[in-house]
Amino acid sequence: MDLDLRLVRYFVVVADELHFGRAAARLHISQPALSKQMRRLEDELGFRLLARDSRHVALTPDGARFLREARVLIAHATRMTQVGGAGIRIAHIFDLDTSRLVLDAFADRFPGVAVIASSMDSRRQFDALMNGLLDIAILRLTPEMVHAHPLGWRHRPMRLEPLVLVGRSGDPVSDTVSLYERPVEVFADPRGSALFNAQGEYLTAFEASAGLGLHWLGNPGTFDQCLSRMLRAPAGAYLLEFESYALRYRGIGMPVHRPAEVQPVYPWSIAWRDEPLAPATAGFIEVAAEVAAQRGWLTPDARAPLWQPPAGESVNALR
Repeated sequence: MDLDLRLVRYFVVVADELHFGRAAARLHISQPALSKQMRRLEDELGFRLLARDSRHVALTPDGARFLREARVLIAHATRMTQVGGAGIRIAHIFDLDTSRLVLDAFADRFPGVAVIASSMDSRRQFDALMNGLLDIAILRLTPEMVHAHPLGWRHRPMRLEPLVLVGRSGDPVSDTVSLYERPVEVFADPRGSALFNAQGEYLTAFEASAGLGLHWLGNPGTFDQCLSRMLRAPAGAYLLEFESYALRYRGIGMPVHRPAEVQPVYPWSIAWRDEPLAPATAGFIEVAAEVAAQRGWLTPDARAPLWQPPAGESVNALR
């Protein structure tokens, strides 16, 4: 029997979701088409994989057994199609330094491994990871991800990155400033916009917790694009920014301050599929843990109490 690997991938997504509507959305096909493909796979195999009624989807015992073998099969197929047979596909968010520093350390440890790195937001990374299009994601986990996909992947916290306040050139230099003495701007898209994402969710939660009225500037993208916007901005506001970017602003003369009242920290995690790991993927996870420990990323220096959304704290504790 010639097994259609595409149908096997479809089945793994259905098994992870246990919901045809969500699985179809992840696979970008219609729900009736997905149901038809699952019946076709069952016909080819000669046994039922899924027990379905109008309200529930569950794995049969044969389906649970086949799922374990399917993950192994997909992992082997993925490794065979990677560059040179030994590459690794990762994603990161623009040029923030969390992923860059890990990539540099990985390249030093594994100089012969090809790395295919893409830039995408946390939600797109997660979908790509679960669909077998990435080996590693460096992202902010959301409760939605964990609740919608309880199986099929693993993750661990990697960094609590402080968000700090960037002033304008010529502002007084001080270690801390109040969150409330000037308007606070953010390079992000607000709720209700087409590009609202995991970062927007985080900032919305912080805005409500701190009692701020953030000024949402949209997301220009890379640091150079953000810098260009900042250089044109009028005086009299602070930019709430990742420490990774803020230190680069400081390098061109813009003062950087810690918030006096509370220190927001952005929880970065590393995520991978729960399947037999290629050596390059296992090596990347190991290097990421070493870099995080060496740099003290999970114990950031702060002048004020740390803050992150309560749901984010519970997510980080799940695995």
